[in-house]
Amino acid sequence: MHGTPHIVSDVMTHTVAAVGGGATFKEIVRLMQDWKVSALPVVEGEGRVIGVVSEADLLPKEEFRDSDPDRYTQLRRLSDLAKAGAVTARELMTSPALTVHPDTTLAHAARTMARAKVKRLPVVDAVGLLEGVVSRADLLKVFLRTDEEIAEEVRREVVSYLFPAPTANVRTDVRDGVVKLAGHVRDTSLVPVAARLVRAVEGVVDVEFELIRRAEPTDAPTDVTEHVESA
Repeated sequence: MHGTPHIVSDVMTHTVAAVGGGATFKEIVRLMQDWKVSALPVVEGEGRVIGVVSEADLLPKEEFRDSDPDRYTQLRRLSDLAKAGAVTARELMTSPALTVHPDTTLAHAARTMARAKVKRLPVVDAVGLLEGVVSRADLLKVFLRTDEEIAEEVRREVVSYLFPAPTANVRTDVRDGVVKLAGHVRDTSLVPVAARLVRAVEGVVDVEFELIRRAEPTDAPTDVTEHVESA
C-alpha cells in the first residue's frame, strides 16, 4: 500500500572528488578547499573505496605541532599522534570506510550518519566501487518537496486506504510540510496508524488531526461524535 521510500540514489551527489592512497597531506587539504568538502573518499584500483580522510584526521598535525605530549596524552591519543606524523592519505585515513549503497533508504543513511557522527558517506556499488557521496544536506532535500506533492501522496497512500469514501469524508491540507487531516471518519481508532503512515511520507514535518467519528444509524444519541485533536 504505502509508497516506496526515497533512497540514497535519489539525492546523492554523483560527481565527487576522491584521492588515492598516495595523495600527500597538502594535496588533500587543497582538494578539500577546492571542492568545499570536509572529507574525501580514498580509493585504489578502479575506484574501490578503502577509507575516508577527513578534516578531523588532518587536525592533529596542527594540534601537536608545537607541543610535547606527556605520557598520559601519548597513551590516550595514540591514534591522533600517529596521524600527526602522517604524510599520505593511506596513513591518515579512517579505514575501513563507513559506506552506504545507492538503494539504502534515506532514513537508514541518516541513522548511520548520526550514530557515527559523520557529515557525509561514500556511496558504493556491490563490489565497493565509488558511485557518489551522500551528505547531510542531501538527506534534507526531501523537505524541498512541495506541499501539493506531499498532499497528493498522503491522499493516495494513506487517506484512500484507511478512510475510503463513502464511509469517510477526510480533507487533506498541507502547509509548510505540516499535514492536517480533517473531517468525518467511521473509526477514529485508526488515527494512530494514520499518524505513523503520514510521518513516513518523505518531506512531512508534522501531522495534525481534526477528525470526528461519523454517527452510525445504531449509535445512541449521546454517542454521536468523538473529536480527535492529535495523534
